[in-house]
Amino acid sequence: MIEIKLCDQLANIGAAAWDSLFTADMPFCRHAFLTALEQGGSVGEGTGWLPQHLLLYRDGCLIAAMPLYLKLHSYGEYLFDWAIAEAYQHYQLSYYPKLLCAIPFTPAEGPRLGVATGENPDQLFPLLLQAVKQRQQQLACSNFQCLYPDLPSQQLMRQHGMLPRIDIQFQWHNHNYTGFAGFLAALPARKRKQINKERRQVTQQGIVIKCHTGAELSPDFWQKFSQFYSATYQKRAGHNGYLTPETFMLWGLNVPDSIVVFAAYADNELVAAALCFKSDSCLYGRYWGCLAEFDKLHFECCYYAGIEYCINHNMARFDAGAQGEHKLKRGFVPVIRYGFYHFSPSPLKNAITDYCQRERLAFLQHYQLTP
Repeated sequence: MIEIKLCDQLANIGAAAWDSLFTADMPFCRHAFLTALEQGGSVGEGTGWLPQHLLLYRDGCLIAAMPLYLKLHSYGEYLFDWAIAEAYQHYQLSYYPKLLCAIPFTPAEGPRLGVATGENPDQLFPLLLQAVKQRQQQLACSNFQCLYPDLPSQQLMRQHGMLPRIDIQFQWHNHNYTGFAGFLAALPARKRKQINKERRQVTQQGIVIKCHTGAELSPDFWQKFSQFYSATYQKRAGHNGYLTPETFMLWGLNVPDSIVVFAAYADNELVAAALCFKSDSCLYGRYWGCLAEFDKLHFECCYYAGIEYCINHNMARFDAGAQGEHKLKRGFVPVIRYGFYHFSPSPLKNAITDYCQRERLAFLQHYQLTP
């Protein structure tokens, strides 16, 4: 017997059952990662991210799942749909709420459909998609979207007629470099000179960079880091950021094996840090915070230290996060990422399809990429 349920608290689902559905190597789909967002208050009531996780059972056993949220705004998604939302507003149509399959605040490609070993995703995805569409209709959502799905998820969504959009990110790829000097030697002289200059500027300020694993980080570190993170967001965006101190603390407690931190010290005092997560083959740069402004320190902690870590640990990629064309000057290359959409009937449906096609062509031409 097949049964589909909605779950508004992932803690109500056993961690082993949930994690068995997703790739063990992907940190952001893990039960502990997502539960820290909920229990830490980063998503849930009052945040505009309301968990609606979709669960599929056969004879009482969990065999498939989809991380799903009811969204009341478009913040924290990174494959932004502001232009579409503004078009709805212009025509006095309601764009929110919408349904979103994604990892909150995490524009990293990964599985969006978890399936038990031995089950066929081709057979289960239509059941989940039908349930999503029913929920979309029940809640009068303007659309359902899935952001940054991996290739198998992309293929399923294409097969079922979902509308694709593309995004461009900038990633670093390890071409079997034997050291940071080997990476620099492969760059044009202009880029090599700039990187060396920026790294020297950091050391000339008396800054020492240390790499910490999650197990080495104390509650005092997480308290300081959350303060740095909030202060940085205040300067940049006028708010304290999306993540609470409680979420950072829970990550430190529950997923330390996935965490790498590049911490900056001045006179033995922690002044800045970049929080990363890792899989076996990829380092994911996620969050940055600093106590005060230091020249070029952001580039060192968020880019160069990560590149060096990947080389030293034989990791294939460094995914340093969304946006940032300036990364091209620092050894990163453009890569295509996808979102998929299903819109409820509206007078704008054809215009949105045309917009997505023109947007895609503009990205591909600008970066000279082939999908």
